[in-house]
Amino acid sequence: MDSKRLIIFVLLSVGILFGWNEFFMPKHTPQQQAAKTAATAGASGAAQPADANKLTRGQRIHVKTDLVEAEIDTVGGDLRSLKLLKHGETEDHAKAFKLFQDDAKNTYVAQTGLVAASNPALPTHKTVFAADKPSYEMTGDKLEVKLSAPDANGVKVSKVYTFTKGSYEIGVRYDIVNGGAIPVAPTAYYRLLRDSQAPEGEGRFAHTYTGPAVYTSEHKFQKVSFEDLAKGKGDYAKTTNDGWVAMLQHYFMSAWILKPLDGKSVCKDERSCRFELTQSNGLNSAAALVDYAAIAPGKSLSVNVPLYAGPEEYDLISKVADGMEYAKDFGMFYIFASPLFWLLVKLHGLVSNWGWAIILLTLTVKAAFYPLTAASYRSMAKMKALAPRLERMKEQYGDDRMKFQQAVMEMYKSEKVNPLGGCLPMLIQIPVFIGLYWALLASVELRGAPWVLWYVDLARPDPYFILPALMAITMFLQTFLNPPPADPMQAKMMKIMPLAFSALFFFFPAGLVLYYVVNNVLSMTQQWFINKQINKNNKAALQS
Repeated sequence: MDSKRLIIFVLLSVGILFGWNEFFMPKHTPQQQAAKTAATAGASGAAQPADANKLTRGQRIHVKTDLVEAEIDTVGGDLRSLKLLKHGETEDHAKAFKLFQDDAKNTYVAQTGLVAASNPALPTHKTVFAADKPSYEMTGDKLEVKLSAPDANGVKVSKVYTFTKGSYEIGVRYDIVNGGAIPVAPTAYYRLLRDSQAPEGEGRFAHTYTGPAVYTSEHKFQKVSFEDLAKGKGDYAKTTNDGWVAMLQHYFMSAWILKPLDGKSVCKDERSCRFELTQSNGLNSAAALVDYAAIAPGKSLSVNVPLYAGPEEYDLISKVADGMEYAKDFGMFYIFASPLFWLLVKLHGLVSNWGWAIILLTLTVKAAFYPLTAASYRSMAKMKALAPRLERMKEQYGDDRMKFQQAVMEMYKSEKVNPLGGCLPMLIQIPVFIGLYWALLASVELRGAPWVLWYVDLARPDPYFILPALMAITMFLQTFLNPPPADPMQAKMMKIMPLAFSALFFFFPAGLVLYYVVNNVLSMTQQWFINKQINKNNKAALQS
């Protein structure tokens, strides 16, 4: 009975943990059927490209700061390439991670444009801008890159990128001077355009969310998958007076911010700003549209909407805008994963090492669940102590299963043992078990974070498989602390299961496996101690 409980616990945990990812999480394959065009330049300002996979290429302006290396195209003034210099590629850590790119394989860019009914010549993402020089490199605290649009019926427009030292926020400012004869009421669109392919390095058992999301103070955080966009579905806030629109993927994100945490909203009211999530010709668009006040002849307007493009580090994104911390994908177990991650961050603040923080987190969680696990282990220890009597009863009753079951229940009743006593505490811990999995899996903070010895990146698998091997050994040793299975087939399963289960962890991030190894060692210690106490009490009872 006890081995069955352990098997049920492991299978339920693994089934929920991996089954959800494998069968219910979206598999971000390229779309085979494009949705109909949902927005046009005249209606929304977010015109769809004529060729989905080939953006028009103009002159490239190269920008280098302490954190990023960017390429801005003179066509539209688009941000077409963005490398994160402090984060390496998954396969080759020596190369900078590419967040934005527009090559033959991938499309992921940031675009903006202006439209106005009274002046169709305002610059859009198809307008060819002029730049002062072809390359810029940061030497101070800020770096500005200015692009000038052709004259639009007397209206002069400049698009200015502002890069700040030590920040992944990029200011995108329009300076508009109305030198024409009539007022101009521009609508600006700020959008992220990308294909539906999975991000580089996504693992077999790590189908984290990739796709658009919006946040408003009224409707909070909302995601709409690529699959829903292809079907023309998706429930999200259409109008707003604050918030942000983003493209999310494992570890990284980009977002247009309508209301920075330290600034005012660019929206005059709820009707002046809106979100549009669409898909056309195989590309997905996550856009924010802002209606600005009319600019009278001889007057000017300067408006800035920041773009965050970088890692989903809690300490960074929580200071950008309200609700940005929701961008960290904790899956359906957010309610458990979020406080566990918060605790992990606090523990890291004490030890300044993510590996030791994970160990402290394991100790903390284990201590919190001590009453439950102790009750479970006591039940299992009592069952183990009764195992010899069960064997004798099997021999006594032979093939008479009815009498055998009755005798077993009488023994449980007289010994005050609940055969299900070890199962419920384990089941209660499963959501926390999975919450910890997501908390660690979604933590970009572990990416490139060292621990000890050869563990230089806790987000990558153990290069020498030491931790997975230790996990297999500890799981195998735990089988000797549990009641011996009465069924020989179950006994074989109990020996094989540690090897089969731990084989999955050979491909898991080292930080995840570290948690499970420490948890196993603590569980073994606790179970051994409880077994010893019960054996001691049993001997004392026999001697009295």
